[in-house]
Amino acid sequence: MKPTPPPHASNGCRQENEGRKPMELHEFSSRVRALEKKLYKTAVCILKNDADAADCVQEALLHAWRSLTKLKNEAHFDTWLTRILINECKMLIRSGKSHRTGELTENIPAPNPENAEIEIALGALEEKYRLPIVLYHVNGYSLDETALILKRPTGTVKSQLSRGRKKLKALLESEVEQ
Repeated sequence: MKPTPPPHASNGCRQENEGRKPMELHEFSSRVRALEKKLYKTAVCILKNDADAADCVQEALLHAWRSLTKLKNEAHFDTWLTRILINECKMLIRSGKSHRTGELTENIPAPNPENAEIEIALGALEEKYRLPIVLYHVNGYSLDETALILKRPTGTVKSQLSRGRKKLKALLESEVEQ
């Protein structure tokens, strides 16, 4: 039995989906390059391990390319791809193959001591607070985009950001006192 061909044309174009123009490989690549750092930061935030983060980013990109015809609105490409990445990270954690270290600062080199303290404090936050903070403050997603990526109501994301910032502030203040 012959394997089924990939869901894209041999010239590097995606099949037409509901009358919209397909995204070509070079457009996909350029959009991914623009998001690379954000995706990696998000994966490190979840997995706390460079190697696992890099693997999950690659898996997410492969998954996104294969599922590109399912993207209903190309304007939401960034949030769609970030959601795929988060799902890949969670699948890795569930599989038990993750090499989570628990120390975020071991994996993200900080250019100055001030950033190192912030990274330590971020790593100490629960994921439900850390992830919205990274998406909103570090990666620069809007409140609505962050809510869409996390599949949470906007009000929930607002309160998680507020609580997360308070916890982050308390952690940083306790570091200063020591």
